[in-house]
Amino acid sequence: MKKRSNEIKLIALDLDGTLLNDKGKVPEENRYAIREVEQKGVKVLVSTGRPFATCHEIAKSLELSSYLITVNGSEIYDNKGELVERTILGSDLVQWMYSLSQKHKMRFWAASSNYVWQKEMPEDISSHEWIKFGFDIEDDNVRAHILTLLKENGNLEISNSSPTNIEANALGINKAKAVEKVCGLLGLKMENVMAVGDSLNDIVMIREAGLGVAMGNAQDIVKETADWVTCSNLNNGVAKAIREWVL
Repeated sequence: MKKRSNEIKLIALDLDGTLLNDKGKVPEENRYAIREVEQKGVKVLVSTGRPFATCHEIAKSLELSSYLITVNGSEIYDNKGELVERTILGSDLVQWMYSLSQKHKMRFWAASSNYVWQKEMPEDISSHEWIKFGFDIEDDNVRAHILTLLKENGNLEISNSSPTNIEANALGINKAKAVEKVCGLLGLKMENVMAVGDSLNDIVMIREAGLGVAMGNAQDIVKETADWVTCSNLNNGVAKAIREWVL
């Protein structure tokens, strides 16, 4: 367990399975805790695997004074919705992963800088700016095989946001790196961060933060990595963690 004496000045929250309930809404308890902590001068940021288009309204509704991290750390936006930084995933890698998805008849999605592609891809993949590719694979054996191929490629950062999916970003891109960059912009250190999440795309952020918190509904490996486990996303686990460690 990390020392409680580390002063928390920044809270980094994942969205799905963490801040949001199973209906994709922010429970009022979580809203109240975030508002209270921001009034104390502690910054709160959303750090999600989602692209900007599907998460900025949620972040905006929380009235946060900090930054927004999207696509597993590939993008950082300020609180006015202006892009601060974007890291691109090579179109050759996207083409290769798309071919894999077609060969094995798997569900996929691909986030470009302005659109999320599902079921179909643009004719000329190389003419778009890509930031993430994802697979959703129910079959454990097929998922393990694809995971091995992706890791052997060596040019991808691999994670997941649910037990059945695989997400691929540019190598070296993860939520922890993005949170660290935000810390630099705010004049803080990672030891001043409390990070909360539930999936593999949260694990580095949880490990490198001053205080890493796993949700009660988190994948087992995430719980093992964390310093503390809170309640599930259906039981206001984010609010509980904020009240326990910051308020």
